[in-house]
Amino acid sequence: MQILQNTEIAFKIKTDSELRKAEIMFRMMSSPLAVNIMGMLAKLALGLRIPLRWIVKPTVFSLFCGGESLDEAKKVVEKLSEHNVLSVTDFAAENRRSEDEINQVITEIVAATDYAGTSEAVPFSVFKPTALAPPGVLEETCTFTGRQATDLLAAGKFRENIRILCEAAHKRSVPVMIDAEECQYQQLIDDICEEMMEIYNKEKAVVFNTLQMYRHDRHGFLKEAVARARKKRYFAGYKLVRGAYMDQERERAKKLGYPSPIHPDKESTDKAFDDAVTTCLENLDMTSLFVGTHNEESLLRLMEQMKDMGIPKDDPRICVSQLYGMSDHISFNMAAHQYNVAKYLPYGPIKYLIPYLIRRAEENRSVTGQSGRELHYIRIERKRRKKISKT
Repeated sequence: MQILQNTEIAFKIKTDSELRKAEIMFRMMSSPLAVNIMGMLAKLALGLRIPLRWIVKPTVFSLFCGGESLDEAKKVVEKLSEHNVLSVTDFAAENRRSEDEINQVITEIVAATDYAGTSEAVPFSVFKPTALAPPGVLEETCTFTGRQATDLLAAGKFRENIRILCEAAHKRSVPVMIDAEECQYQQLIDDICEEMMEIYNKEKAVVFNTLQMYRHDRHGFLKEAVARARKKRYFAGYKLVRGAYMDQERERAKKLGYPSPIHPDKESTDKAFDDAVTTCLENLDMTSLFVGTHNEESLLRLMEQMKDMGIPKDDPRICVSQLYGMSDHISFNMAAHQYNVAKYLPYGPIKYLIPYLIRRAEENRSVTGQSGRELHYIRIERKRRKKISKT
């Protein structure tokens, strides 16, 4: 744990005023009541088209997002790279409703991929599949079990949008991560991901699938997918995360009367995540691994495994990542010890990022959880700086 606890390294990128602002924001987010009220007001304001930019941008937006445009995000990328921390620029649009909006998203993601192709500080591109089809179309294309339904035309258009982005990434030799979605969509996305891997991953892992390890079927899926890739002789790329839709998944399963796809407790999710990391490391000759986690124990375990297996800290097939604005004690300390570390850096118009910001606030609302940990390290660093200023 000692390797992750140097707060001078963790917050070197932040000025005293930025550190104070972060402390205030995380203190607010440690209150479940405050988070619930802010979330309801934000959704209400969006529905009524009340401008939010004036209050959101200088507060929670600046803490968790890179900017309203790629050009704004580039400034944050440059700042992070000065401390050997990489970035994954993520145009965080969700659930676009019209064909024009979807085409705008594709154009933006291709531009971000072009940028990644010219910048050593941006090793990946990424996109959300739900940004590439209207919500109703995906609902019609998949049944609740995730099996493909009769709307083959809609499925074909969705697949083609994904192919365009994978082709752009392959052309620029930039690995692209396809984010995971809720269970009802994921089987279709998994099928398309493997199809794209087989096309574009002949020489290295360009296309990455994302596995949410809170699902009890994901480790088994991973082992089978790796076996298929080995048999068909292509490289496989996986982003491993614990997951982002737990409450929705359980509620949907209960409502529709099918077994919950989610592990029953945190311990089994943690084990599945760590086991999946091990599976990828054991197959590193033909897999690449992007470890998206804020869990200190999982990362300490990863570092120990890499050491035991003789894998260099900076092996290009392994990258770890945390969200921008969170877990800086992990990101900057691991980067200082030569591991490949990338901050997930969302950007885009504020109205597009409200759902993302609400999720971040909800993740941080327990004082004993993420928010409490952030406050712990921020307060240690502020105390350290005050002590130095007095000497």
